[in-house]
Amino acid sequence: MAGLSCGIVGLPNVGKSTLFNALTSNKAAASNYPFCTIDPNVGIVPVYDPRLLVLSEISSSKKIIEALMEFVDIAGLVEGASKGEGLGNKFLTNIGETDAIVHVVRCFDDDNVVHVAGKVDPIHDIQIINLELILADLQMVENAIARLERQVKTKKELEPVVAALKLAEAHLNNELPIRTLVLKPEEREALSTYRFLSGKKVLYVANVSEEDLPEMENEYVEKVREYAKAEGNSVICICAKLEEEIAQLDAAERVPFLESLGLHQTGLQRLVKASFDMLGLITYLTTGEMETRAWTISRGCNAAEAAGKIHTDIQKGFIRAEVVAYEDMVTYHGRVGAREKGKVRAEGRDYIVADGDVILFMHN
Repeated sequence: MAGLSCGIVGLPNVGKSTLFNALTSNKAAASNYPFCTIDPNVGIVPVYDPRLLVLSEISSSKKIIEALMEFVDIAGLVEGASKGEGLGNKFLTNIGETDAIVHVVRCFDDDNVVHVAGKVDPIHDIQIINLELILADLQMVENAIARLERQVKTKKELEPVVAALKLAEAHLNNELPIRTLVLKPEEREALSTYRFLSGKKVLYVANVSEEDLPEMENEYVEKVREYAKAEGNSVICICAKLEEEIAQLDAAERVPFLESLGLHQTGLQRLVKASFDMLGLITYLTTGEMETRAWTISRGCNAAEAAGKIHTDIQKGFIRAEVVAYEDMVTYHGRVGAREKGKVRAEGRDYIVADGDVILFMHN
């Protein structure tokens, strides 16, 4: 199972379920009606990593195990969700259980696909969802302040929490998401137990039409880029309809099909990688005759913690990590060749693992 998940959100009929269907083997009902995805569909998706195939060939591995990402297709949102409109309460609960948000925005015109607001306006669409998350957070903060102010008379240690919540309340009242609130470390610590919906990182997916291929640029996309840049968030462009078509092809047919369109990689591969990066994740690699495998860790993880991903006993009995950079594994055709050239490093438990490190753990 994936350790972290992204919730795919958007207004009805922006291409969420089409994108989700392409991402996963699950088939959500993609329909030209709002609320066709009522319960969140969950899909576990492999993270494409060409390094695994190269290492498996060097090691003659019997199998390859990729890193995984979890995506949740969340019911389409309408204005008033924070007050329970449409499927609002369910939507907000489902978002609360994910680690980050993939926000699908419609950036194409099509008279045959109805728009819930009657016209295509990606910034208005983004603002509707952002505002609903802000209003839901505001409600939570106001309730928390009211409760804590009754307790603070006898529990003075709650004063910093109340003060930090009031900062958050003022920020939210200005219709600003918590992710843009600048906090001191102690204020951040005071708010650490509160799961703000508007505090989650966001990756905007601009869903374009097949007419925009291969550049995937248009005036709508430009507006989304400007908006995301001001927020400090990222944008990737995808044609969800095309991705659904690609997903139906055999693996051997996909590359020639992409090349015929002037594309080098599927949008889904870019989406999964961008989501992975947004969550601050990296992979280290292990390789041998049995398997070549990518292990998911958070950026900044040390060698002992990385060993614990394989098994807690390896972390407890950690002696050292034998580390080879991926490039050196390829250049010298494996660990033996890398060792002969002095490219194998012995690292202690506090070594900070880098993306693409190929590691062999020594343990009791």
